[in-house]
Amino acid sequence: MRRRARKKREIVADAKYNSKVVAKFINIIMKKGKKSQAESIVYDAFEKLKAKINEPDAIKIFYKALDNVRPRMEVKPRRVGGATYQVPIEVKQDRGVSIALRWIRDFAEQRKGKPMVEKLTDEIFAAHKGEGSCIKKRDDTHKMAEANKAFAHFRW
Repeated sequence: MRRRARKKREIVADAKYNSKVVAKFINIIMKKGKKSQAESIVYDAFEKLKAKINEPDAIKIFYKALDNVRPRMEVKPRRVGGATYQVPIEVKQDRGVSIALRWIRDFAEQRKGKPMVEKLTDEIFAAHKGEGSCIKKRDDTHKMAEANKAFAHFRW
């Protein structure tokens, strides 16, 4: 028998934009507990985004990019009678957002030859336009879910 589900931790909204999503993004960017460094990376990236697009509100650009990257479907392995099937399931909103944030961070880190602020700016900008590595990853995830639609009846 399983224990009770753990309580969801409440994230405190960030100081500058008063947004829980931005605070979560800062926590995802953070390495070795250096939160102030992560904050400066994210805020500087937002400032560069503002300058790049000539949009007064960088947070709108960020949310649009996040919505473009967020997966709607994913596959989960299920063992049924000795065989493992990739069963497509819908992704809940909060899980989709955290996946999207991680993908943006990972693909920004993989870019070479620039400081992290610029790599992050470029990745968010590409996601905002609907292109780039994050969007490709989302499309691949959706294709995999679509290809395994036949196993949807194993969902429970």
